[in-house]
Amino acid sequence: MQDARRWVVGTCHEIGRDDLAECAELGVSELVTNALLHAEPQLTVRVRGTREHPRVEVQDGSVEQPVMPTDEVRVEDDVLLTFGRGLGIVARCSTAWGVDLEDDGKTVWFAPATRPGGVPVAGRITGHQPPTKPEPSPDEMHIDIVGVPLRSFVQFQRHYRELRREVRLLALAHESDYPLAKDLSDLFGSLERDLREGIGAEQIEQALASGAAAADLHVAMPRETAATIGRFIELLDLADAFCREERLLSLARTPGQQRFQRWFLSEFVRQERGEAPLPWKNAPSARPRSSAS
Repeated sequence: MQDARRWVVGTCHEIGRDDLAECAELGVSELVTNALLHAEPQLTVRVRGTREHPRVEVQDGSVEQPVMPTDEVRVEDDVLLTFGRGLGIVARCSTAWGVDLEDDGKTVWFAPATRPGGVPVAGRITGHQPPTKPEPSPDEMHIDIVGVPLRSFVQFQRHYRELRREVRLLALAHESDYPLAKDLSDLFGSLERDLREGIGAEQIEQALASGAAAADLHVAMPRETAATIGRFIELLDLADAFCREERLLSLARTPGQQRFQRWFLSEFVRQERGEAPLPWKNAPSARPRSSAS
């Protein structure tokens, strides 16, 4: 826990936010203590957001929602000098905080305030909802995605989850400062089901378990869904521009990630139009230029 406190305080100093160091230290101490006592490995401490609005996150492998503080719980001032006394401390050391749930764990996060105390801030619960089984579609089509490099696909999943969480939490905590984050978050939410149910995740997991380096995916989905998935290409490009413009503490995609994601998502759109599968080894190395004058 001391390492986490020291690292978060040092990060506040590095990004020029000395004014947030005290609350960042108090809050991360509480979250790490809770995770060590109640959660499951692996435990990760991060700082995300922007230099203007940094956010401290503690991730763990438990999908159990922590006990949220109630309005009736009173926290005395001297409690702020100790650690491990409940999320009420986090609520009094932040301008916004909450719990973001995923399939394989959760992230408890907070935006540090400039000083502790005052009225506790209400926490928010966001994130994963159990997927619903889609109804059979009379317009179902089959898509073959040939030679998917599994390492690139895993990086895609990881980047997408981080980006989705980033824009969601920025919009939740600082919507007025980052209006595009709210727009991106809404778009991700509207397309979430199509991406979750349409990319052959179970086949990828089986191939990874077998130790393979690449796999062919065979996916069945409604024709409309295949066309919709292509919208993610433009959405991810827009998110990259947002990351760079706002100088997010999380990184935009690398050129290699961009190439893989464009090929992978484009396969759904191409085959929905009746074109033959294009294996990864034949994918273009650069984004084709628009033919519009």
